[in-house]
Amino acid sequence: MNSQALTESNRKYDAHQIARYYNLRPWLGWGRAIAIFGNFAWFILGLKWDEWRGVSERNKLRRAVHLRKMLVGLGPTFIKVGQALSTRPDLIRKDFLDELIKLQDQLPPFDNALALRLIQSELGHPIKEMFSELTSAPVAAASLGQVYRGRLLTGEEVAVKVQRPNLRPILSLDLYLMRWAAGWLAPWLPLNLGHDLTLIVDEFGTKLFEEIDYLNEGRNAERFATNFRNDPHVKVPAIYWRYTSTRVLTLEWLNGFKLTDTTSIIAAGLDPQAVIEIGVTTGLQQLLEHGFFHADPHPGNLFAMPDGRMGYIDFGMMDQLDETTKETLVDAIVHLINKDYIDLAEDYVKLGFLTPDVDIRPIVPALESLLGDAINRNVGDFNFKTITDEFSKLMYDFPFRVPAKFALIIRSLVTQEGIALSLNPNFKILEVAYPYVARRLLMGESPQLRRRLLNVLFKDGKFQWERLENMIAIARTDNSFDLLPTAQMGLQYLLSDEGKFLQQQLVIALTEDDRLHAQEVQRLWTLVKDDLNPSRLLGAAIGILTQFSRERVAAILPAFTTSNSVKNS
Repeated sequence: MNSQALTESNRKYDAHQIARYYNLRPWLGWGRAIAIFGNFAWFILGLKWDEWRGVSERNKLRRAVHLRKMLVGLGPTFIKVGQALSTRPDLIRKDFLDELIKLQDQLPPFDNALALRLIQSELGHPIKEMFSELTSAPVAAASLGQVYRGRLLTGEEVAVKVQRPNLRPILSLDLYLMRWAAGWLAPWLPLNLGHDLTLIVDEFGTKLFEEIDYLNEGRNAERFATNFRNDPHVKVPAIYWRYTSTRVLTLEWLNGFKLTDTTSIIAAGLDPQAVIEIGVTTGLQQLLEHGFFHADPHPGNLFAMPDGRMGYIDFGMMDQLDETTKETLVDAIVHLINKDYIDLAEDYVKLGFLTPDVDIRPIVPALESLLGDAINRNVGDFNFKTITDEFSKLMYDFPFRVPAKFALIIRSLVTQEGIALSLNPNFKILEVAYPYVARRLLMGESPQLRRRLLNVLFKDGKFQWERLENMIAIARTDNSFDLLPTAQMGLQYLLSDEGKFLQQQLVIALTEDDRLHAQEVQRLWTLVKDDLNPSRLLGAAIGILTQFSRERVAAILPAFTTSNSVKNS
């Protein structure tokens, strides 16, 4: 059985099948391992040689080019690593960063004639019978494929994405070696990853194999578009299924600017800060609302469009969170906001970062020390690198671990953080994340969120006035946030059967400690009075009472109808 037969027999990633194949052919693995080790050893030796001779500064551009070419030469797996690093200006020095950015969409294309033949063979028709226009050369080349710009015979402008040849055997061998290395390296890693490092490799492998199935990518794009169908800030290209197969994807062409191209963004009259906020907010929506998130949001896959929308492309690497995980993530952010470190430690247990049998009591002071002043730091001071560095110290003392499921979440968050740093090094990512969570809780669209709001507002049986003030103040930092619908929904909730407990608690809150809490109420009114002017309040109250009356009438009518029927009989 050859390598092509191995991968074509099962289009999904199967670590055990791949291992069986290469275990019987160890010379294939040895050759690739030697090539990888040799390339990195030669690169590091070059850096040291420059350092010993005192010419590091003079040769830095040469070494940066060497790094980029080395990753390209090693193939798609290592290009992916380079792409991830290209979004981290806080980790990579500028000369290396400038070269790694080219890995996002400036990779060398494969043979043009081969690509055109692949389009024809995959779609089953000559090029001229499908496209009125098609660029003679690719307009972009990425790690897994290259893109042509064209126009359908029906007039739509499209991007035609063609997969690089022989990808599955290449990925299979690299993943086999990564998995083998994970088994050897696990005991030596400081971040307590050893318990499931091979599972993280398997998660990555599963997603890579999904990414090279363009039919799967098309389905992902349509699902993503459905999730954001009512969001005016997000644009997802339409998929043209008639011209799409496993290795060719035809989609709507999007015009826009790469998120790292700050000059063009400003020249187009766009505000980089607003672009960042859209990116961070939509990222949070993906994780905390929809549970279906883009796991590879590097600047080559996100565009600032001239009309201010964020354009998303490349939906090959996506992942899904279950409801429990989404709710626990919301809990964790709420507990971080409120500095409830005991509850936060329990969230880590629920998410799998700590096992259920771990005593969390000694962990709580360490979390407080690490995360205590997070809200006062900007993303340059408090980022995932900081967290990783400081958690690495904790992990020597406490049994933290990274569940395989969270490897892609962390990658997605790290990448988005890197984009924010590229656009504005002083941007406070928490200033977007906190208002988003506060707005969601205050709006209380679901029973789960309403329960979380109550958990925030009541602690040890007492109403936390300061927390409500803080949440409203934080939510109102977004100028588009309107407090009136929230107040209207809150009043409707109070009048419902579900809100009876809250009615009692509010009466107790207003009179607890044997005093009327007039000062707290006055502070709240001062905070919200501009949003809740009398005319708007009157309209909202009439709407609530009308709805309330309709519900009462609807409840009475069936009984009235039944009574009349009995009498008439």
